[in-house]
Amino acid sequence: MKFTEIAALSGKGGLFKVINPTRTGVILESLDVSKKRIIAGTSAKVSVLSEISIYILDEAESVPLLEVFRVIHKTYAGEIGLDKKSDPEELKSFFKSILPNYDVDRVYVSDIKKVITWYQSLLSLELGHLMEEDAPEANTKEEAKPQGLGVLEKGKVKKKNEKSTKSTKR
Repeated sequence: MKFTEIAALSGKGGLFKVINPTRTGVILESLDVSKKRIIAGTSAKVSVLSEISIYILDEAESVPLLEVFRVIHKTYAGEIGLDKKSDPEELKSFFKSILPNYDVDRVYVSDIKKVITWYQSLLSLELGHLMEEDAPEANTKEEAKPQGLGVLEKGKVKKKNEKSTKSTKR
């Protein structure tokens, strides 16, 4: 499994694997032991982890989530000693230790909790290898998109701009 195939669904706990697009959304499969499949409609907020980044105070303005995971993995080797119920000040100091220049005005405690929860979920699902420095990862935006979502987007555009193929004889 690639990092570009993992998504989070707003309102649902846990992480999901992007399976396929549908006419009305995308099929997701939970990464936990249940392997439950759901269809996320077009109104659902699906966030592919490879498309998420953290605001920083430099010219780059943001750091990809995978890079943040890699720093956590390299620094703490899977044992961060925090969870989403930890004290907010403790969470902020942890995040400051892994990303000293993160934008404290735009990165909320709830965002830090999500990062920690997702990191721990990936480790518990034995997907820690995705955070290794030598793990191959797509560098271009087109390669970073899961195939299912790209097909869905292209399908929508084609339908809107589709012209009639009937020829008229005069």
